[in-house]
Amino acid sequence: MDARPLPPRPLLVGEPAVPPRADAERNRALVIAAARRILAERGVDGLTMDLVASEAGVGKGTVFRRFGSRTGLMLALVNDIETDFQRRFMSGEPPLGPGASPTDRLVAFGRERIAMLEVQGDLLRAAEDRPDERYASAPRSASALHIHMLLNRAGYDGDSAVMAFNLLASLDATLVLYENRSQNVTMERVADGWEDLVRRVTAPRAS
Repeated sequence: MDARPLPPRPLLVGEPAVPPRADAERNRALVIAAARRILAERGVDGLTMDLVASEAGVGKGTVFRRFGSRTGLMLALVNDIETDFQRRFMSGEPPLGPGASPTDRLVAFGRERIAMLEVQGDLLRAAEDRPDERYASAPRSASALHIHMLLNRAGYDGDSAVMAFNLLASLDATLVLYENRSQNVTMERVADGWEDLVRRVTAPRAS
C-alpha cells in the first residue's frame, strides 16, 4: 500500500483557509466585552450596533452575522451577564460564593444583584418583558434553587421553596428600578432593605 500522504485538498472559492470557529469565538468575546463596557458607560439606549462594532474593533457585518440583530445581541448580553453572576454565586469568592455562612451568602446575593441592576438594570428589565421566559428562564431557576438551598442551610423552618420565590421577586429589575427612579429610594437603601429582610427571615424564631 502506498503510505505517502495525500496532497492537501484544494480550497474552494471563498472557503476559509482555516476553520472559522476560533476567530468566531474570539470575535464574539470581543463584541460581548465591548457591549458590556458601552452598557456600563452609556446605558442600554447607547448600545448601537455601529458603536459596538467600533468598540470591539470588528466590522459591523461581523456583529450582525454573529447576533442577527440588536435584539439578538441584547439577549446574548443578558445571557453573558447572568452566566457570570451564576458562576460567582456558585463558585466565586465569599461571601457571595462558598465559604461564608448561609445568611451572609444570601445577603451578598441580593446586594450583588442590586449593584448589577444599578448598571445593567434597563437591559435586565427588558428581558423580564418576555412573559414566556421571565419566570421559567434557566438563570431565574438557578437563582431560586440557590436561595432555596441557602434558606434550608440557614435553618429557615417555613416553606423555603415559596420563600425563595418571594425573596427573588423582590430583586426583579422592574421593581427595583421603580423603587429607585419613581420612589427616589437609593440603591443603597434597597440593598439595606434586602439585608434586613434576609436577616429577619433567617433569624431563629422564639420558642
